[in-house]
Amino acid sequence: MLRRLCVVFAAALLLAPAISNAQFKQGDWELTLSGQGAHGPDLDGFSAAAAGNLGYFLTDQFEIGVRQTLQYTDIGVGSALNGSTAVAIDYNFDIGRFVPYIGANIGFVYGDAVSDTWEAGPEAGVKYFVNNTTFVFVSVQYEFFFDQNSDAGEAFSDGQFLYGLGIGFRF
Repeated sequence: MLRRLCVVFAAALLLAPAISNAQFKQGDWELTLSGQGAHGPDLDGFSAAAAGNLGYFLTDQFEIGVRQTLQYTDIGVGSALNGSTAVAIDYNFDIGRFVPYIGANIGFVYGDAVSDTWEAGPEAGVKYFVNNTTFVFVSVQYEFFFDQNSDAGEAFSDGQFLYGLGIGFRF
């Protein structure tokens, strides 16, 4: 009897992380932080970027967020500081520790090395909870630009992909 109880207790301890309550709930807030860096082929310059997102869950699945990105570069254009500010809405699929999401964003891109313009596009990613409040994530989004000098087809084809890897906190 004692042996069975020990086996059940050990199994419960091993399974506890797998069944932890990592799901988002209506009213939760989310803070994510990410960064990236790059350098030229001859180590003759560098580029660094940081991004942050503050999100609020309208329901258990729908999240609205505000994002800020800043980038410094001195590769090919002299030194330049660029940024973007955007709002996004995402649908989070709750499948335990893994939380894939899809959504869309719209915002404004500005800075020294870019044409100041509006942008919009789709996005997707996956969050992986390492405990009940902390997760790591990967993301991808496509931004197409609303340049005043281009039509819709050019705006879409002149866009860019953005990739992210970072850490997030649910509170």
